[in-house]
This record gives sequence, structure tokens and C-alpha cells, in this order.
Amino acid sequence: MIKKWICEFVGTMLLVIFGCGTAVVLETFVSGLYGVTSASAPGISLPYTLLAVSLAFGLVLMAIVYTMGKVSGAHVNPAVSVACLIDGRMSVIECVEYVVLQVLGGIAGAAVLMLILGNASSLGANGYGTLSVLQNMAPTVKVTAQIAFLVETILTFIFVLVVLATTKKENCFSGLVIGLTLTLVHIFGIVFTGTSVNPARSIGPALLTGGDALSQLWVFILAPLLGGILAAVFYRFVLNEGVTPKLVSASKTVIEEVEDDEDEEEIEEEPEEEVKPKARKPRKKSK
Repeated sequence: MIKKWICEFVGTMLLVIFGCGTAVVLETFVSGLYGVTSASAPGISLPYTLLAVSLAFGLVLMAIVYTMGKVSGAHVNPAVSVACLIDGRMSVIECVEYVVLQVLGGIAGAAVLMLILGNASSLGANGYGTLSVLQNMAPTVKVTAQIAFLVETILTFIFVLVVLATTKKENCFSGLVIGLTLTLVHIFGIVFTGTSVNPARSIGPALLTGGDALSQLWVFILAPLLGGILAAVFYRFVLNEGVTPKLVSASKTVIEEVEDDEDEEEIEEEPEEEVKPKARKPRKKSK
């Protein structure tokens, strides 16, 4: 179990370092993604910046899944762990342990970023309103708490659904699909909220950044958890995974038992062949 704890802690820490770290570097030193301007910014267009950040999150998660997945499952996300709990893949105690280590890993990742960058003014924290890229670019568009909550719930729903579906059985492409799905949700969600879909990824940067990022943190905890729960329910009951297979296997067992009983009855009804005694050869009389 200790190996699983270590993998969840280190995996979440690496996700924050490489994912949020890429966003921070591009934001501060390249394009002013979140409204931060810099004299050294060469003015790379926003679409390319968003794609780079999205790929950073997707690629690092892909690497984590392929390297640590066989040990802990590479959840590195409380929303995924809660969904696995609902789907019956782990116990309540295991889920709590995973979530605690993931949160601690996220905080450690943010602390490493603060140490590298030398300040905590921006660590890739999520936000809405004035912290939203979309609202800063188009002031007429208001990214409220309600909109942020809805966006995060939808993005987490599709992400966790893919995780559940691709990891039900051993699949060599699961890491690739999961990584690309995280890339997809970031491409859509970064301009709204910075894309969380992971409470552990949001808690660390928000705690160390403080201010509005910390006051808005509740959205990026509750919305991903809700999205994960909805995904688990949808996967279990709508896609019939975890329910139908049991019913099918049970029906097959009943059918096999009935067939076995019929075969036994047929064997009993068949008349037994009479065994005729062999005729004895007459012995030759000795002279």
C-alpha cells in the first residue's frame, strides 16, 4: 500500500509541476495568457499558447499512467478516485488515503514551482470572473461562478468517463486515450477557468497564491467531484458496465446447469444393454 501512496503523491506532484508549470512560464514570460504582461513576451498568439498548455497536461498524465498505473492505477485526481469508489473498484478507506496523498502531492508540486520561479504571484491557479481569460479578452462575456461550475462539471464528466471505460480491462492504449482526453478538455476549458477537472491540481496553487484564487477554490473542488460522481453513475448504469456482465454470467450459469440436468435425464432414460453371459467352451476329456 505504501508504494501506491508514493505513486499517487509523486504523480500528482509531477502533474502540477509540468502542467501548471508550463502555464506559468507561458503566462509570465511568453504571451501574457492570463493578463500578465511582460517586456520579454514575444507575442505568441493565444491558440498556440493554449495548445502548448493543453499538451503539457495531457502528455505528463500519459507518462504518469504508463509508468505508475500498474502500481496505483495513476488516479492522481480525487474525482477519479471517488468515481472508482462508486464503481466498486476500491474501498472507502483506500479512496480517502488516495485523496489525501493526491492533495499533498498537489501542494508539493505548487511549492516546487514557487521555489523555481521565486514567487507565488501566479502558480497556474484556476479562477473565474476577472481570473478568466475569456472575460479578460471579451469583457461583455461574464464567466460567473455558475458558468464555471457548469463547465468544470461537464469537462470532468467526460474525462472521468473515459478513464473508467479505458481502464476496466487491461488496455495498452489507455494511457494514450486518457492523456489525449485531458488535452481535449484543456483546449476547451482553459479560456473559461484555466481547467481544473482535478481538485488536487487546484488546491495546491490556490493555497500558495491566495487572494481570489483561494476564495474561488470551492468551485474547483465541488464541480470536479460532482462531474466524477455523474460519470461513475452514467458508466455503471447507462453503459451497463459492472451490471450487465454479472447478469449475463449468471444467466449462462443457469443455462449450463439446465443443460447438464437434461443430459443426465437422457442418460437415465436410455435402456441398459443386457449383458449376455459368454458361452463356455466344452472341455476336452483327457484320455
